[in-house]
Amino acid sequence: MKVAFQTNVGKKRSSNQDSVGLYLNQKNIALAIVADGMGGHQAGDVASQLTVNQLGSVWEQTDIDEEEIVISWLNAEIQVLNHRIYEEGVQYPERAGMGTTIVAAVVIDKRVILANVGDSRSYLVRDGEIVQVTEDHSLVNELVKTGEISKEEAQLHPRKNVLTRSLGLPMEVEIDVIKLDLVLNDYIILCSDGLSNMVPDERMLRIVASEIALKEKVTKLIEIANEAGGKDNITVLLMDFEGEEGEE
Repeated sequence: MKVAFQTNVGKKRSSNQDSVGLYLNQKNIALAIVADGMGGHQAGDVASQLTVNQLGSVWEQTDIDEEEIVISWLNAEIQVLNHRIYEEGVQYPERAGMGTTIVAAVVIDKRVILANVGDSRSYLVRDGEIVQVTEDHSLVNELVKTGEISKEEAQLHPRKNVLTRSLGLPMEVEIDVIKLDLVLNDYIILCSDGLSNMVPDERMLRIVASEIALKEKVTKLIEIANEAGGKDNITVLLMDFEGEEGEE
């Protein structure tokens, strides 16, 4: 597995409330995280950084290498983060109401375990196709699911950024967990909505499936999101399961 990631403030925002990280535990198992914070007075920065840094730090101390234990660990630790972000908002008035999305991936052997809350996404690129693996926890996605609006209408909906789930709530948050088998030459994308709202899936696919280096693919994805308007912070983490000998 090879990994590259980058975050960018975009064209319209004065600060970057996204955070991203890659961590290895004691068994050399990788955890990748993307978080997109929300809240005024840079509170979104605090929420997303706290999420990535704390989850990554705790992961580094573990020796977990079994799928079911990983799933239990993700559920438990993300709930801890949810409560901590809420308590920070209560303790510091300038951080009241802060929150964050999270999409996290743990890679064990030939499988990836994904956990997400909010509208940061994971995609699978395989055999010339791209598939959104995670589901957006957003108002417009609920409207699409009930047939009230089309996917095309969702792209232009004025309440597109309203989330139905995020970290930072006073109660337990529902976490989606997905297990996905991997095959040779798969790619996994983790990203904030600064990419997915700006770049069509087909355009992402062309970049990821191209012959350029992995880091260049990440840079190019951010470039085209900015060229399309860069209306939000943009974060991309790209995993390549090419499996070339001697590379990790």
